[in-house]
Amino acid sequence: MKILYVTDLHGNVSKYQKVFELAKGHHVQAVVNGGDMLSMEDDLHRTQREFILGFLDNYYSEFDKAGIYHLGLLGNDDLRIHDKCFDQTCSKYKHAVNLAQRNFKLGDYEFIGFNLVADYPFRLKDRCRMDRRNSPFQRQLGQGLLSTEQGFQTLKDWFAVAMSKPTLEDELVTVSKPDDMGKTVYVIHMPPAFVSLDVCWSGEKVGSESIYKFIENNQPRLSLHGHIHESFARTGVWQAQIGETVSVQPGQSKEEMVSYVVIDLDQMKLERFDSFTTQSCLTGIHL
Repeated sequence: MKILYVTDLHGNVSKYQKVFELAKGHHVQAVVNGGDMLSMEDDLHRTQREFILGFLDNYYSEFDKAGIYHLGLLGNDDLRIHDKCFDQTCSKYKHAVNLAQRNFKLGDYEFIGFNLVADYPFRLKDRCRMDRRNSPFQRQLGQGLLSTEQGFQTLKDWFAVAMSKPTLEDELVTVSKPDDMGKTVYVIHMPPAFVSLDVCWSGEKVGSESIYKFIENNQPRLSLHGHIHESFARTGVWQAQIGETVSVQPGQSKEEMVSYVVIDLDQMKLERFDSFTTQSCLTGIHL
């Protein structure tokens, strides 16, 4: 089975359109989207919902017509209040799968998604957790926010809220167990620590120790990650070995390019590409 893996498109219509063309050109059975799928324009409550109901609805219709699966999950910059809307849109189409905290069997392989991330300095905390119970809190760039249908809820004491929630380590224990780890692909938006898939422009390494341990202990065939767009540009590293597991984090290019990896799961052959799009539609903010 051949798949195309891409992540962190942030509502860039040109990149999405290019990915669909590339999926047909590479003759893949599925596109796997690793998270942070939605628009980052102002008024995320409105624009992200419009992106799901407008663009993604039509986009998945084209995947159905082409007979190509799209396995995707929302990421840390995609508001939690849109989860139900995204799920309902996916459910309209045979080939569109919401993979967040779920498993999906395709051919001989099982795909399992996980979209929570370790806490970071940015304000939006919808999908944030402490990595492990003794993990230090990062410097914050403002008060934490949670999305609600009425707007953003300000968290006066994000640290207390985080301490009251399960950690990433705790949450990973609840992830669905596959029939065969050797035939399993985990799609985990946050990259693991220790293998240079998590490096910011500053050189700071921000990957998750609990995700690393989860992969090390379970040894799936493949793990797919994203979240840190610049990591590949900073290090030149886009794949790593954790025991017998191959872990991939392709990064994401500037607006005029789309970064992706084509993977033959049977032969475990992987190739990373940067491909020009025809135009750019991305504007953004980072809460």
